[in-house]
Amino acid sequence: MRHLLDKIETRRRLVSETAEQLREQIALLSEQLAAAEHTLDRLEITRATVLELAAEDGLPPPEPLSPGYHEILAAIEHAGEGLRAKDVCQALGTGTEPRHTEGTRAKLKRLVNRGVLTEPEPGLFTLPRPAPPAPNTTST
Repeated sequence: MRHLLDKIETRRRLVSETAEQLREQIALLSEQLAAAEHTLDRLEITRATVLELAAEDGLPPPEPLSPGYHEILAAIEHAGEGLRAKDVCQALGTGTEPRHTEGTRAKLKRLVNRGVLTEPEPGLFTLPRPAPPAPNTTST
C-alpha cells in the first residue's frame, strides 16, 4: 500500500509542476495578447486619423492592399534587407520559374509606384527608410 501512495504523491508533484508551468505560460501569453490588442487599437486609431486627414485635404482614401501584397511586404520586412523578385518568390514558396518571378516583379513595381516600397537599384526592392532627423542648427 505504501508503494502505491508514493506513486500517487510522485504523480501529484509532477502534475502540480506542470500546472504551475502552464499558469506561467498563460500569464505570458496573456501579456502578449494584451500588447498585441493594444497595438491593434493604436493602428486602428492611426488609420482612422489618416483617413480623416486625407478627407480634410480632399484626397481620396488609399486603396487597401490585397493579401498577396501583404505577404510580399512581410517577406521583405522579415529579410531585413532588399530582395529581388526571385528572392521574394523563394521566401513565399511560390516557385522561381519566370512566370512566377515576373508576376512578383509586377507586384513589386506596383508597390514602388504606390510609394510602399523603394527600388534603390534596378530589380532590388526595399522598404522605405525613415528620413534621418534634421540636424540641430541652433547653437548654444
